[in-house]
Amino acid sequence: MKVLVIGLGGVTNGGKTTLAEKLKNMLPNCDIISQDDFFKPESEVETDERGFKLYDVLDALYMDEMVTSIHNWMKNPASSGVVTEEPQNTCDNLKNVYILIVEGFLLYNYEPLNELWNRRYFLTLPYEECKRRRSTRVYQPADTPGYFDGHVWPMYLKYKNELEENASMQVDYLDGTKSQEELLSYVYSDIIQELNKLRE
Repeated sequence: MKVLVIGLGGVTNGGKTTLAEKLKNMLPNCDIISQDDFFKPESEVETDERGFKLYDVLDALYMDEMVTSIHNWMKNPASSGVVTEEPQNTCDNLKNVYILIVEGFLLYNYEPLNELWNRRYFLTLPYEECKRRRSTRVYQPADTPGYFDGHVWPMYLKYKNELEENASMQVDYLDGTKSQEELLSYVYSDIIQELNKLRE
């Protein structure tokens, strides 16, 4: 049995969840873990001097629990309830390969996760498009006025810069303004190449 762990990170509203779901439907033995499931309750998230809840930082997440969940999946992916029906056109020799897609906005800035990835993707968006998409979403708790400019976007730039400065980190940057079909086609064929390498 072999496992492939794929990171799908990047900007808020960049299309990570949609892309992950579509990949899951196309790939054999594929499962998803979402970073959004590891947010701390609002009462445990720090508030800054402007009254902004600091959600877009690692401290707002139970990252150790997330790492544990990924390790548990890797030890026994077949027991995770992953559906082993083969999508069309998948070769028989992929039956013993399990794929985990981990999607979230802050995946590559947490050291314990960095030894796990087989592939890392990072979706980007320009400021205006990101702000436009964000304004159409309803969050719990809701974004307060100025929150995007005061917290969300600066944190995205901070973590993205950290990533770009880390020369050892191999990340495939994806343009989130491209069509979902285009992104899906690119990432899917890339993962298939990885699967083929595993088989060799």
